[in-house]
Amino acid sequence: MSNIETIADFYRNKCLGQPPEDQGREPGHFNVFKIEDLAVVPQQPMRYTRRDYYKISLLHGHNIYHYADKSLEVSGPALLFFNPQVPYTMEHVIPGKVGEGYFCIFKEEFFSDHMRASLHELPMYAPGGKPAFMLDNEQHKNLSNVFEKMMTELRSDYRFKYDLIRNYIMEMVHAALKIGPTESLYQHVDANARITGVFRELLERQFPIESPSQQFVLRSASDYADRLNVHVNHLNRAIKLSTGRTTTAHILDRLLSEAKALLKHTDWNISEISYCLGFEEPAHFNHFFKKGTRMTPRAFRG
Repeated sequence: MSNIETIADFYRNKCLGQPPEDQGREPGHFNVFKIEDLAVVPQQPMRYTRRDYYKISLLHGHNIYHYADKSLEVSGPALLFFNPQVPYTMEHVIPGKVGEGYFCIFKEEFFSDHMRASLHELPMYAPGGKPAFMLDNEQHKNLSNVFEKMMTELRSDYRFKYDLIRNYIMEMVHAALKIGPTESLYQHVDANARITGVFRELLERQFPIESPSQQFVLRSASDYADRLNVHVNHLNRAIKLSTGRTTTAHILDRLLSEAKALLKHTDWNISEISYCLGFEEPAHFNHFFKKGTRMTPRAFRG
């Protein structure tokens, strides 16, 4: 089970077929799109997803971006930088109406193989960074021109076109840094409920365990904090205030529930169940299960 959308998944989900072969020869892949040119995709239920690629969007519309523990309602022209380490999704205020604009996608290798600096060092991609920048009409026009230039270069046979495109991306980065993030977007009435909701979705997305080779990997509060790009103390405090229970208690309860289901509804042996639930040794699983049920796994299975 994969919780990460790949470049190939992106093309498949957008009904674009396979990634272009010629672009695949450039390390890290790069492509740029005009939103109006893409096939219309039916509105899907809101679902947080991590990607294995970076995305920069220039949009003019009315949308809500659920980004880690934040919800950003953006109306009008905006430039948004999406980090593959942070799960996010977009909700259209007017269902089915995305708006107008552009976006580009690329993997970290697109820059790391050509630049000393890391993308993680940029403020919009740093831990806790603010990804949304509201634009005035002149700024929107200038950045639209940058996207058009990238599209033109991508279609060209210029030998150094990807070097030029990297420069265009950095031009957008510096334009955003000069503007500064729109602070009003980051003020939320109940951020604790938001981060708790995202935590629960990430937890549930790992289940059900459907084969002995599948493994439960997000086992600690720190694991979830890393995925959400927040400090573990912030996550623990938010969940405790929202639910009255600790992050660890939620994880262990869900793990115990899955353990019971696997023992009752599969013929996997104890070692297989122990492995897929993330225990290094069956003895550790036995101790965990007995502590939660006062029964050994074998006795529970009957």
